[in-house]
Amino acid sequence: MTELERWERETFARAPERDAPFSTISGEPIRPLYTEDDLPADPEAAIGRPGEFPYTRGVYGSMYRGRLWTMRQFAGFGTAEETNKRFRYLLDHGQTGLSTAFDMPSLMGHDSDHPRSLGEVGREGVAIDTLADMETLFSGIPLDQVSVSMTINAPAPIMLAFYVVAAERRGIGSERLSGTIQTDILKEYIAQKEWCFPVDPAMRLVTDMIEWCAGHMPRWHPISISGYHIREAGSTAAQELAFTLKDGLTYVEKAVARGLDVDAFAPRLSFFFNAHIDFFEEIAKYRAARRIWARELRDTFGARDERSLLMRFHTQTAGVSLTAQQPLNNIVRTAIEALAGVLGGTQSLHTNSFDEALALPTEQAVRLALRTQQILAEETGVANTIDPLAGSYFVEALTDQLEQRCLEYFGKIDELGGMVEAVKLGFPQREIADAAFRYQREVESGRRKVVGVNAYTEGDDHETPILRIDPQFEARQVERVREVRRRRDADALARALDALEAAAREPDENLMPHLLEAARAEATEGEIVQALQSVFGTYREAPAF
Repeated sequence: MTELERWERETFARAPERDAPFSTISGEPIRPLYTEDDLPADPEAAIGRPGEFPYTRGVYGSMYRGRLWTMRQFAGFGTAEETNKRFRYLLDHGQTGLSTAFDMPSLMGHDSDHPRSLGEVGREGVAIDTLADMETLFSGIPLDQVSVSMTINAPAPIMLAFYVVAAERRGIGSERLSGTIQTDILKEYIAQKEWCFPVDPAMRLVTDMIEWCAGHMPRWHPISISGYHIREAGSTAAQELAFTLKDGLTYVEKAVARGLDVDAFAPRLSFFFNAHIDFFEEIAKYRAARRIWARELRDTFGARDERSLLMRFHTQTAGVSLTAQQPLNNIVRTAIEALAGVLGGTQSLHTNSFDEALALPTEQAVRLALRTQQILAEETGVANTIDPLAGSYFVEALTDQLEQRCLEYFGKIDELGGMVEAVKLGFPQREIADAAFRYQREVESGRRKVVGVNAYTEGDDHETPILRIDPQFEARQVERVREVRRRRDADALARALDALEAAAREPDENLMPHLLEAARAEATEGEIVQALQSVFGTYREAPAF
């Protein structure tokens, strides 16, 4: 019997242990105590220092002692005018970057007057159909000074074209724009299910964007490789880590196959992770992610520029952890999840509003979510020292476990022929569905406690005020898009869309210049999508059980 086993037996003989919590990584119980025996065999190589390979402790040497994370609240609802007001409100209250939520029709590539858009316009994000909408969305906002993030994937190249031309009309060149557009189409097929085209042409569009931005937008992140939605779909932390990193490595592989030098674009890739409620597991996930990414870029793709090895990431607290029951409890959940993101070394953070399980957030709820970040930054002292949890026996053991589980998934995906083929076969989709099913059974059986849902359910908060979207927004937006169609130059539009279709038929042609011309001709998002679908076709997912 080891000394640790003797200690555990004697300790719990005196005070019996409560039901042993279990690890979502291995499914095994979490041990009550971790010791120096749980540290990596070579701590210096595995953990290192901040700003040094393998970047387990952070991508920058000074981390928050040099600069706090960007406080970037997600915003978007109704029309471009309404969201512009919310953007200005957030900037006035101390936000340091803008993050744009689009409505469902925009995410799916439909104009607001499309039959499938009925009842959804402006409901869960802002409706952007045209270049004119994009100009209104950012009216009065200094685009060469504010970092802008846009959460959209299948039509991302179209939205980027609108954004670039909107800035161009204000005399701001694309080289001066900074920010991120999500563009992570593999994640859509895996988890979020918002697509416009089949997998292969969609991958071509992503690669076109990466290539074009490498030459024209040096301050822009053309893709934010997103684990957030994978986790929201029900994955475990290990699945979020593995599938997200494998998606990212696949985009690198495609760009390199296009002939790009890895160091020409890899420094502008960024990531987007979930901050879920298991505090230490989330911190370990971020640390493992940095280590794996740095090693893969250096050893597999031969990156020589240190910036290519740096996994910079945005974090958003877990929407799926929010409850409609006793919604004020969500304030506590969000604060804990945000703290995990900060202690895990995030570069950018969004904190969910407590009422988001009910509706789009009210201004009061958004302000409280932003204040949560500001309290963490200014009052708690967590930014006073760099990576304070490094060397923790438990955190380092979790980091190693997550890395090992991630690499096991890599092996399975490679056996299937890579991530694109794995997605077509439904492998990650099935893994996530199984994990979500297990989680729900744990909640319903009471094995996993959710306060206010299956534990401590007595009483409830008073009715929470929710944001209600004016039904007239939809009618006004429909009229806006129709007005654009009436006043634009029909001949210029036809030439631009014909040129786009012709370019789409040429597999070696980069489509971004043609998308920019379509934006300048005031084509709508839906018209551009339809032009591309005439060449690429559409996509229907094969059901997996």
